[in-house]
Amino acid sequence: MSWKNRGGGESHSRSLMSRQLTLFLCAGCFFAGMLFTDRLWIEPEAKELSKPTGTEYEQIKVLADGCDTRLKDVRRDSKDIIREVSKTHNAVQTLDKTISSLEMELAAARAMQDSILTGSPISDDLMLPEPIKKGKYLMVIGVNTAFSSRKRRDSVRATWMPQGDKLRKLEEEKGIVMRFVIGHGATSGGILDRAIEAEDRKHGDFLRLEHIEGYLELSAKTKTYFTTAVALWDADFYVKVDDDVHVNIATLGATLAKHRLNPRVYIGCMKSGPVLAHKGVRYHEPEHWKFGEEGNKYFRHATGQLYAISKDLATYISINQNVLHKYVNEDVSLGSWFIGLDVEHIDDRRLCCGTPPDCEWKAQAGNICVASFDWSCSGICRSADRIKEVHKRCGEGEDALWSASF
Repeated sequence: MSWKNRGGGESHSRSLMSRQLTLFLCAGCFFAGMLFTDRLWIEPEAKELSKPTGTEYEQIKVLADGCDTRLKDVRRDSKDIIREVSKTHNAVQTLDKTISSLEMELAAARAMQDSILTGSPISDDLMLPEPIKKGKYLMVIGVNTAFSSRKRRDSVRATWMPQGDKLRKLEEEKGIVMRFVIGHGATSGGILDRAIEAEDRKHGDFLRLEHIEGYLELSAKTKTYFTTAVALWDADFYVKVDDDVHVNIATLGATLAKHRLNPRVYIGCMKSGPVLAHKGVRYHEPEHWKFGEEGNKYFRHATGQLYAISKDLATYISINQNVLHKYVNEDVSLGSWFIGLDVEHIDDRRLCCGTPPDCEWKAQAGNICVASFDWSCSGICRSADRIKEVHKRCGEGEDALWSASF
């Protein structure tokens, strides 16, 4: 029993020491761990970097603010760049239109020079004086006439077309050129040509074309007229009117001036009449088959009594005169030349009023007509006798022209 008691005491003593040793080791490991962890959490200071002082901090802040300002400037500069690019694009478009216009004028001048060198269409004695050619005009009005129309011309001179010094004053002060337009007879230098030359010496109001007159040659005459007019006068508009139509010049000028900003404008009373296929009728169209089945109508075009085209279109005709097709009806031919082009068609019914009382009622209402004629006669019926009456009842008055500002 004693052996057992002694053995149990020793065992109890060893157990107690083991516990104490364990606690001591745990405590030692704990403090060692705390010491090691504390050293790891100490923030090392860079040897070569120092904390910024107050002054350096302000400098850094200023630099940061400067970067922010530069970023704002970059954004602002981006908007400015976009705005400038837009302006540049618009300027390029404007320049492109100007170059296009100059190219057309140059081509027209070359065509005119070639024509003169080859002996057509205009001789030197019919050229206008140099100062007049270089002027800038609002419009050139070509009054289409024939050898047999002396009485019609005199009636126009006595009513709406100024004469003598007033005709020159109209060009210089108002920028309006007016001429009777006629070609030559089949026999060069014959009695018909001599009669026109004598009339021109008296009035000085003709534009002679290198063209053989004939009813079936009106399309060719129209082409030659625009080609010649655009070479002689630099105008915004070129007008063609028949010699049996009454015209209020000031009202015409004011009407055209509204469209000055449009480079390609075609102004008149637009219509679309039937294509007449049967021979023997007036306005018969030999090439009716080009317009489809019988009974079809023409495309929209201005009636031939009076119409106006802008300079670019007149120049286009001049440049392409050799390849533009001529139909038998002159107004149809002109309309066909503009198909496929970017042209604005202006349908203005004041360019085709009837004779009194129609134009008289409109004048009394303050809506003065540009041109008056009778549809049944394709002009004023018996115009040499009746145009004075039309002028008296429907004319705008002479003061309207000289007081007008275009």
